[in-house]
Amino acid sequence: MAIKQLRGRGPTSLGMIIWLTGVWLLLWGDLSWGNIANGILLSLIISYLAPLPRLVTRFKIRPLAVIYLVVRFLYDVVVASFHVAKLVLKRADPTCAVARIQTRSHNDLYLTATAGLTTLVPGSVAIEALKHSGLLYVHVLDVDPDNPRASLDDFRASVVAQEERLLRAIASDDELLDAGYDTGWRCQGPSYFRPDAVGARLERKAAHD
Repeated sequence: MAIKQLRGRGPTSLGMIIWLTGVWLLLWGDLSWGNIANGILLSLIISYLAPLPRLVTRFKIRPLAVIYLVVRFLYDVVVASFHVAKLVLKRADPTCAVARIQTRSHNDLYLTATAGLTTLVPGSVAIEALKHSGLLYVHVLDVDPDNPRASLDDFRASVVAQEERLLRAIASDDELLDAGYDTGWRCQGPSYFRPDAVGARLERKAAHD
C-alpha cells in the first residue's frame, strides 16, 4: 500500500480541542453549555501554551503484517490473561522484576506504541520509556525464580518481537532498514540478530543508501 505522510496540525488542532474538552466534561460530570464553553476555552489555552510537537512520520501499511500484528496481540492477551488468572486462583506469590529492553526503532511514535501494546498484555507494565536511547523499562510479573536471567531474556525477546510486528505493519521501508530489519511483512524472529546476520544487513543497508 502507498506510503502516507502524517503531520501534526499545530497548537490549534481540532481533534485535540475536542479531546481535551471531552476530558474536561468527564471530569466535571456536567454536560451543560457553560461547562462545554469552559472546556473549549481551557483546551485552547492549553493547546496554545503547551502545543504538541509537530509529528512527521511516513507510514507504509502492509495488510498481511497488520493482520498478523492484531491476531498475535490478541493471542498474547488471551494467553497472559489465563496465566494471571491462574496465579490469582492459586494465590501464588510470584517473583517480579523490572526488565530493560533496547528497542530497535529510532522513532518516538513506535517506542510509545510498543510500550502501550506491552502494557495492554496482562502481567507486564511499561514504567519508563527513554526516547533518546530507545530504552524501555517494563515491570514483569511471575519471573522464574530459579532462572530469572533466562526468563527476562525471553520476555525481552517477546517485546522486541512485538516491536518488529508493529514496524512491519506500518513502518516505511527506510524505518525498517534503520531498525536493522529487511523490508517486507514477514517477521524474522530472535535469531535474526546473530552477529553475522547483522553484518549482512548493514551491508545491504549501505548498498540501499
